[in-house]
Amino acid sequence: MKTTITAKGMVVTPGITKRIMKKTETMSRYLKDDTEMFVRMRKEKNRRVVEITVPFQGVTLRAEARDESNLYLCIDKALAKLEKQILKHRTRLSKRLREDINVQDAPEFIESFTEEDHKVREIVRQKSYTVRPMHVEDAIMQMEMLGHTFFVFVDIETERTHVLYLRDDGNLGLLVPEN
Repeated sequence: MKTTITAKGMVVTPGITKRIMKKTETMSRYLKDDTEMFVRMRKEKNRRVVEITVPFQGVTLRAEARDESNLYLCIDKALAKLEKQILKHRTRLSKRLREDINVQDAPEFIESFTEEDHKVREIVRQKSYTVRPMHVEDAIMQMEMLGHTFFVFVDIETERTHVLYLRDDGNLGLLVPEN
């Protein structure tokens, strides 16, 4: 497994690198050898954020953890979230995960995994709406007026569907489909 570590607003010491490599190596019990893992760390005001992304075979696993001061705790929390996702969706991910995975072994990072965690979500409401071509600025205004955390619209310039969303840091994100 290949692990890429990046940091913004902080220094990645050899100790941090060693800890990340040691901890992420245990995830190789679930993931195939050619899988890439991206670990991004950043400092936001007075807290540390660790984001782990694992893109493989058409699926992207992503986990993010925050802590006031302890970066090592963030790493462990993010890996626990990632492991929980893998265990929760292991039947759907079975073709993409290692064939020799032993799910009877105790999880490395999470303390317990209950049936409640394995519950399949269901759609409880369906809503239809009219999609009109608009500029990104108009979509931002519309989303704010509706009080939503996301907004789907057709970009007037590209004539493609985009998703505008409110990020945890208060800024906006824009999902643009690839060609």
